[in-house]
Parts: sequence; structure tokens; C-alpha cells
Amino acid sequence: MYPQNNSQTPGLCEDGQGQLPQCAPLAVPYVPFQPANAKRYSQQDALSNGTLFPGLNLPFHIKEEAVKVLGTQLAELQALEFVLQELGLYLDTHQEDREAFALFQQYAALEQQARTKYEAAHGPLTQSAAANAANWASWLEGPWPWNYEEGGQN
Repeated sequence: MYPQNNSQTPGLCEDGQGQLPQCAPLAVPYVPFQPANAKRYSQQDALSNGTLFPGLNLPFHIKEEAVKVLGTQLAELQALEFVLQELGLYLDTHQEDREAFALFQQYAALEQQARTKYEAAHGPLTQSAAANAANWASWLEGPWPWNYEEGGQN
């Protein structure tokens, strides 16, 4: 049932309810149930597909600029961070999945190694990482991680 239209203008609802066309369809959100020990993509495939879990895969598409960064240290770090985020979300609802937690711990160690390697070669990724540098200028020196240059090493 739609909210009562108390105005003279078709499609307008009461204050605070926004605008709806007169024939607005109802939406039924659906979130697939995620079983324990669900299949997982590799970290690069997870980043490319927008999910770590094939069962939750939706047709996301990589932007043309993003393809240029694949295979770089930055892309590897981003893929590891993405997998950590996905595993963390999974573990929020599957706390007893010991295999997933062990995998989370392994990826956390890999992410830390990749971050250390990247920052040693390219400088700090965050302001807080600049605290470990010799001076603040290391944070301001370029290129920034998101300033990928064609043929660059980022």
C-alpha cells in the first residue's frame, strides 16, 4: 500500500516521505544466505568481481583506468585489503568459522608485508604511516598512490 497522498499534486507524499510516482512498485530486498565454508575467489578475482564469494557475485565491472593498475604492487595491496574486508564482513555473521578466521589471519600478515614493501618503495599510503618516516615531507612527495602513471611502478 502506498502512503496517502494528502496534496493536490499527483505523486507527492506527506512531508518527510519524499516523492513517488503514482504507480511506484514495491521493492523487496533480498540478501542471499551465505553458508559456512563458502567457496572463495582468489584475491585478484575477488577484487575484479567485487566480492570474495562467488555466491554473492553481482555483475560489477572494472573501470578502464583500474585495468591499468592490475599487476602492480598497489593492485596487490588493494586486493589483499579487499579480501580482508570481505572476510571480516563474513566473520561478523559466521564467528565460529575457524577456517575463515585462520584465513583472515593469514591475509592480515600478507597485507602487512605488502604494505611495508609498497611504502618502502613508494612512500607512506596514509598520514598515520608518515609517522614512521624520517619527516613529514615524505607524505607530501608524489606521486600519490591514486596518481597512476602509464608505465609507472605504482
